[in-house]
Amino acid sequence: MPRTIPKLRRVVALATLFVLLTSLTTLANDQPNFLVIVADDLCWRDLGYEGNTDIQTPHLDKLRTESMQLTHMFTPAATCSPSRHALYTGLFPIRSGAYPNHTRVYDGTKSLFTYLKTAGYRVALQNKEHVGPKPSFPYEHIAGADDLAPTEKFITRDANQPWLMVYASNDPHGPWNRGPKTLYDPAKLKVPPYLHDNATTRQQLADYYAEISKLDEQVGRLMSLLDESNQAANTLVMFVSEQGSSFPYGGKWSVYDNGIRVSTLVRWPRKVKSGSKSNAMMQYVDVAPTFLAAAGINPGEIDTGCKDAYGSTHFDGRSFLPVLLGKQTSLRDYIFAQHTTVGINGFQQPYPMRAVRDGRYKLIRNLAPKNTFSIDGIHRGEPIESWQKDADNNPQLAARVKHLFSRPGEELYDLQADEFEQRNIANDPQYVEIKSRLQSELDAWMKQQGDKGMETENLAKTRQGAGRNKEIDETTEPQKKKGKGKAKAAAAGK
Repeated sequence: MPRTIPKLRRVVALATLFVLLTSLTTLANDQPNFLVIVADDLCWRDLGYEGNTDIQTPHLDKLRTESMQLTHMFTPAATCSPSRHALYTGLFPIRSGAYPNHTRVYDGTKSLFTYLKTAGYRVALQNKEHVGPKPSFPYEHIAGADDLAPTEKFITRDANQPWLMVYASNDPHGPWNRGPKTLYDPAKLKVPPYLHDNATTRQQLADYYAEISKLDEQVGRLMSLLDESNQAANTLVMFVSEQGSSFPYGGKWSVYDNGIRVSTLVRWPRKVKSGSKSNAMMQYVDVAPTFLAAAGINPGEIDTGCKDAYGSTHFDGRSFLPVLLGKQTSLRDYIFAQHTTVGINGFQQPYPMRAVRDGRYKLIRNLAPKNTFSIDGIHRGEPIESWQKDADNNPQLAARVKHLFSRPGEELYDLQADEFEQRNIANDPQYVEIKSRLQSELDAWMKQQGDKGMETENLAKTRQGAGRNKEIDETTEPQKKKGKGKAKAAAAGK
């Protein structure tokens, strides 16, 4: 009898070890690869599968049939750099310190690259970076968007190791000099209702659409690469359109839906239902927790290395994995966004914006409404100069142009009745309770983020580059207009 017990214990120990090793092997095999495709200055409306019948995006349209379309994804920022920092860190821009353009997070902040690399993934970002500092984003960098030979080498390097690849295109970011120029006839295009229809707008729209087709070509090549390497079945693919285009009212540099709503697709064979759709409200900050959950990592146990105003180091985001798996139909009741003008090329005065949106209504708070909103991107050059000339004999257009430069302190929109946000109802007494509710939600979010309004805006330059700064206030003298580079590489920094 005494000899039987040690033998039984050895058997139990060996069985336990076998189960543990089997479980770890199964987990490793179940961990998906992640391919994130990020467009550059693409308005969510400007895709074939979103209903724009002028634009030819066959590869993205096909991806839509294989994916879940997330119809209410939002970025919390309206320029490239803070938007991407939020996507990769799971933190809103002001909390992380990455809130102006050309920005960086606070030292010690971690990212999705950090977490997955620690978990055994190899991680890379191809082409446009626009994030920093380097220790917070420990990816391999692959230069250039058009050569996929190094992309193929990365994803096929080790069949036993899962990977994360962010493919960050430069298309359709201006100056719109790429793509099939003969594909779009300016005279035959349907000009979106938020743009002024003239010859200049039509020509620029055709050039912009050509770059969207170039992006679509890149997406097609990436999908083929997954098929050819036999990795499509175990790769979660996410496509996001980033913030809006650089047309006036095209979305970029604003917190209207054209600027903060993001066209999003997620394909994950055998996990996410092909051709499905979710209207759940979610944000870029929810992506990192979701990917970790999909990899079998508990996002609730993550220390982001960056505290909020209450001392928490947890994510601002939350996992929407249950939404992807069809187990949940909602995620957020409110989404939030901000825009910082200080530091943008050609800015003249601070013109900070904050916004909160529920499923129907949006409240925008312009913190310096007495200032003039003026930057190079939408207030100088074309097409705005042609719009200004046409406005001499068009009072309705004149009012629209004026609004581009000067807005009231508060804007409230009923998005169900006014999808292009052109009828401000902030002063309508029947919406007092709705406005008050949204104001309270926005105040609470700003407090949690450590957002002190104009004080935060005035410190924006300390969060750019290496930290160059001169304090700015609401009476800042206009900067000299900077030359606008024509090369795509130069333009990509805006």
